[in-house]
Amino acid sequence: MCGIGGMLGNPDTAVVQRMNQLQVHRGPDGQNVWSNDHVAFAHARLAIVDVHGSQQPIHGSNEHTLIVNGEIYNHLQLRSKLTNYPFTTSGDSEVILALHEQYLANNHQSPSASDHASWLEQLDGMYAIALWDGLNQQLILARDSLGIKPLVKTEVEGTLLFASEVKALRADERHVPELDEVALAARMVWEYPLDATTLLKGVTQVRPGTVETWELNDEGEAFMSGRATIRRQIVDPGASWNPVTQGPILLDSFVSSVQQRLMADVPVGIVLSGGLDSSLVAAVAQEAASRAEQPVPECWTVAESEDNPDWKAAELVASHFDLRHHQHILEPDAFERALPNLIWHGEDIDVTVLFFQPLFETMAKKVKVGLCGQGADELHAGYPRYRDLPQHAHLLRQRLQSLPSTVQNSLENGPLTEEEGWFSPHQRPEEQTKDLSTFLQFELDHGQLSNFQLRLVDRHSMAHSLEVRVPFLGAPHLSAANSLPMEWRLPPNMEEKAALREAANLTGLPKEIVRRPKMPAGRATSPTMLQTFLDEFSSETEQLVAKYESLSPIFKGQSELALGLGLFESMHLINGGRVKRGGDIHTLLSEVLP
Repeated sequence: MCGIGGMLGNPDTAVVQRMNQLQVHRGPDGQNVWSNDHVAFAHARLAIVDVHGSQQPIHGSNEHTLIVNGEIYNHLQLRSKLTNYPFTTSGDSEVILALHEQYLANNHQSPSASDHASWLEQLDGMYAIALWDGLNQQLILARDSLGIKPLVKTEVEGTLLFASEVKALRADERHVPELDEVALAARMVWEYPLDATTLLKGVTQVRPGTVETWELNDEGEAFMSGRATIRRQIVDPGASWNPVTQGPILLDSFVSSVQQRLMADVPVGIVLSGGLDSSLVAAVAQEAASRAEQPVPECWTVAESEDNPDWKAAELVASHFDLRHHQHILEPDAFERALPNLIWHGEDIDVTVLFFQPLFETMAKKVKVGLCGQGADELHAGYPRYRDLPQHAHLLRQRLQSLPSTVQNSLENGPLTEEEGWFSPHQRPEEQTKDLSTFLQFELDHGQLSNFQLRLVDRHSMAHSLEVRVPFLGAPHLSAANSLPMEWRLPPNMEEKAALREAANLTGLPKEIVRRPKMPAGRATSPTMLQTFLDEFSSETEQLVAKYESLSPIFKGQSELALGLGLFESMHLINGGRVKRGGDIHTLLSEVLP
């Protein structure tokens, strides 16, 4: 796991060195840069596999150079097939360079983006890749099919800048961050940024499951020469599912996914909230560790008190499976101390998930890798909104109609362009919520997972140099889950995630955990602390709602987003957001309040 960055066109080593500095939290084990006349790379390493080797960038023949953020879980299988490649490391990343060079050796032509997709499709893992093809003078950018690992980019004066986090793009002083009003509005309507947009103008993401090729024109300016799909995840519900015969298969697919994610030469832990999803990770940990021939992971839980339901549920799970359990009670001022970090590292405006910062900070003192339960709700229809789609569409419509007319028209009628980071020319709630299958596919494709859940896990864990992996999104489990009939994800008048609960029953999880309903993560873990914190800053929140007058109607029911937006402006926009600003919340807000 790492932080990557770079530039194509007029490369400057001072810029990529600053990129490393801005992302050093992602890679405290080594920061390297490399450049030639056309391109420059930055890499900040968190050493997890082949700890003492596998420094990046990795160089191949014909000036091919690679930087990677992520893990390739099937690297040993791929390596066994690439017998003609002279491997110089025992890590997982080098197989990407080997696959690329094998493709070029067997295909004597200038490769297109589709050509690159054909060899990238063999990778099973989470990754963001930048590869300079020196033979064809081509930059290859690629991202895993679910967008587990981030890859953002912008263009400035003929130069392409790319990085793991948007803050790293500001290493180039020509890039001045500016709020994107339409993207912000979409994020407030849907509760997550849509498509490849970010909250900043001109800053977009490489689409999940996509490869882009970039080249230089005769004037030395970067341009995208191609884009192709590597792999898309498709919700493809089957006609039937039998819990007796297929429940064990679904469970085994999950055990295999956990087994894959124990691949590490450093200690691994489990994020244990006490909910069904993280508890299922803990329930299969011993079997998965046995298969992987790895130590059984220990567990970590944080909560506001020992009376918290999450705390008690996590305690029950860890005790039931005889897992070593690390527990941490949040300090009374934990939220106020953590919020500036949350906004700086999270690069978003949500303030309800404050427990992530102290949780990952605590884990990182003992382990370098964590396993979490993210992704289960998207695959198995776990969110309450899925149960009443007409009501959810009505809520989205109300929010949309509360926007300024010009912004509302842009979202509803477009045209929203691909160059600006949009996957569809318009966004109309009723079209996407017509049935559960359609809506699950929409959320999978358009950002609920990649831009919200996975962004939270990546940014806030990496803020503390901790890599968190998501076994529910492992290839074995994805294949099994995507084909589940809708009635086994969300049966009428029954508990959500029905098939997953059937599989969980087979693990011996206590019944009260298997039957536990979905709870909102931030509010469940620390409800009293969160509300007390929001009450304390209610006056500032009201002032911020008034400050952002054009958006004030949409803050109804989610006024805490105004507090997040004010801090986002203070930390990411004032003075170009080029360094992390110090000071407490009051000091930071004083910079943006009248």
